[in-house]
Amino acid sequence: MAPVAPRSGDAIFASVERVNSELFTLTYGAIVRQLLTDLEEVDEVNKQLDQMGYNIGVRLVDEFLAKSNVSRCVDFKETTEVIAKVGFKMFLGVTASVTNWDADGTSCSLILEDNPLVDFVELPDTCQGLYYCNIISGVIRGALEMVSMKTEVSWIRDMLRGDDVFELQVKLIKQVPEEYPYKDDE
Repeated sequence: MAPVAPRSGDAIFASVERVNSELFTLTYGAIVRQLLTDLEEVDEVNKQLDQMGYNIGVRLVDEFLAKSNVSRCVDFKETTEVIAKVGFKMFLGVTASVTNWDADGTSCSLILEDNPLVDFVELPDTCQGLYYCNIISGVIRGALEMVSMKTEVSWIRDMLRGDDVFELQVKLIKQVPEEYPYKDDE
């Protein structure tokens, strides 16, 4: 039997069950608004969104691997390309571009020109320190950790702050060796 070819982000997006994008966007906005009300401090909201995203990413990677038929990525560069072209398309319906690689190949930028989470969003002056889409950075960090890559993910540019694109910096801290369960041969 021939091996199953990996599916493109467009093919997966076409076959995956979706919710109405406006409902998704407004629900996310309600979550952010409630966090702002409950936590009151914008920095705490940023941390909470990142932690929520991390928890989602830890679980989302299983669905991604099951539905995408993507084989094991060789290195960090290939992994970020798969996230940008397949992962973002599969879960958000958009693709990202990967740019600004450092010389070591351990840091890059993911550029999003379109972000469905920010439809209908305008940040008030009291929330200028808020990284509204910080949940995305947490999702990426959590998913990469599940495939043995410890990373730092941070926002560089944000269209809600007047920039021309959304830019996330993804920095590989260390490649964690896989640990196999102890096998007792006795």
